[in-house]
Amino acid sequence: MLLELAVADLGVIDRLTLPIPTGMIALTGETGAGKTLLVDAINLLMGGRADPGLVRPGAAEAVVDGRFELDGEEYVLSRVVPAEGRSRAYLNGRPTTASVLAELGSRLVDLHGQHSHQSLLGMEAQRLALDTYGRVDLGPLRQARAALAEIDESLAAMGGDERARARELDLVRYQVHELDGAELSDPDEDEALAGAEGLLANAVAHQETAALVLDRLMGDDGARDQLAAALAALDPRGPFAECAERLGAVVAELDDLTATIRDLAEGIEPDPEQLAAVQVRRRLLHDLCRKYGDDIAAVIAERDALRMRLKELEGHDALAAELDARRARARAQLEEIQGEVRQARLAAAPALAAAIEARLPELAMPKARVGIDVDGPDGGEVSFQLSANPGSPLQSLAKVASGGELARAMLALRSVLSEAPPVLVFDEVDAGIGGQAGFAVGQALSHLGDRHQVLVVTHLPQVAAFADAHLAVVKRQGDDETVSEVRLLSAEEQQVELARMLSGQPDSPTARQHARELIEEAARLKRA
Repeated sequence: MLLELAVADLGVIDRLTLPIPTGMIALTGETGAGKTLLVDAINLLMGGRADPGLVRPGAAEAVVDGRFELDGEEYVLSRVVPAEGRSRAYLNGRPTTASVLAELGSRLVDLHGQHSHQSLLGMEAQRLALDTYGRVDLGPLRQARAALAEIDESLAAMGGDERARARELDLVRYQVHELDGAELSDPDEDEALAGAEGLLANAVAHQETAALVLDRLMGDDGARDQLAAALAALDPRGPFAECAERLGAVVAELDDLTATIRDLAEGIEPDPEQLAAVQVRRRLLHDLCRKYGDDIAAVIAERDALRMRLKELEGHDALAAELDARRARARAQLEEIQGEVRQARLAAAPALAAAIEARLPELAMPKARVGIDVDGPDGGEVSFQLSANPGSPLQSLAKVASGGELARAMLALRSVLSEAPPVLVFDEVDAGIGGQAGFAVGQALSHLGDRHQVLVVTHLPQVAAFADAHLAVVKRQGDDETVSEVRLLSAEEQQVELARMLSGQPDSPTARQHARELIEEAARLKRA
């Protein structure tokens, strides 16, 4: 619902912050007071055309903010219309586009009358309305379409160009042959080869280093001899017994270390052929990584994927034949379900048209006719049509010339359907009617107010009498400017406003009495 509307420098409205009540809300005022400016303000929030002519004379820009609630969440929609330049749009305080406001606005508000934001004017919404009214089950249709789309996707992935497929087959076959020939199995193979290459490339240097170290440790007068002499000197000395023990351990550790160095050195043999083989293997692995993946693990994964693709390509004809057969069956099933949905829509269309048409006589359209055209394989091309006067052909709702007739047709349609945005705005709904027809329109709007927030711009007291809340637009004229303000009327003030609407004389006792009678009669009809 619309919780609050704030307007600044829009037409004759200087500055206005207005909490919006629930139920049916009548918006009245003298001609030229600015009633439709509030509708213009909501229209701007719905992404409507920003006319610089709406900006209050002397102001730099007009600003409209609306706070809405939908499914437990609040949204603040804003529109700024400068006297010169492009308009700006905001959603929850962040810059956005008018199209985004329009998309969200279609879920929040329906405008009925001279504006073009009625969701029911679009084919999609009319189709949904028909399906909802006729309880058309679309589940099987969605499933059949999804099944066919899945098969088409599989066929597209196989490739439909025989030459392109042959080229791909040659390429994939070559790639698989290349990767299989590499016999990849260990993702860490390159790291192991890097270690082997380092050992083989420096074999002579390693041997020379080992010989030098062994000579320094074990040669004549080397570290081993020096340590042994030191140990012999300490051994008989009682105070150094612990030191002698520790030094003996050092000698033993040195003997073990030299044995290890000797073994390692003996295991290192220069092998140019093996070194060359390791280097060739590493170049191969790096080349494969350059072509197929960032590392060996990725290359292995790509190899497995290419093997599967090769299998698909080599078995293309058989798989294609199988998919073609499946597609033919899926297409036949879809056509059968489309026919069933079409029949359901065709069956529901006359009933819905009759239900809408039955509401129109009480809305001062006694000769109006309603039709619903259903076309397309599944009947999805739905068009609601109206003939407002005898002799006039049925035409789509979007082409109905009179804003009042269109608004009343929409009111009849909304009265029949239960699905609608939470906020409904009716402008010109009572154009060209009065008397008892006004009561019927007011009663219909009141019923909608039980399920929605309904804002009605009206000049008929018979309509306004049904309102759950009454907003009056009052124009104040000064020496240099004219401004309008909007007030929520009390019960007594509503009588005064209805008296003004009835006679132009709000202080007339007779008009006041008539106003009270209208309100009482409206209350009686609402209870009934």
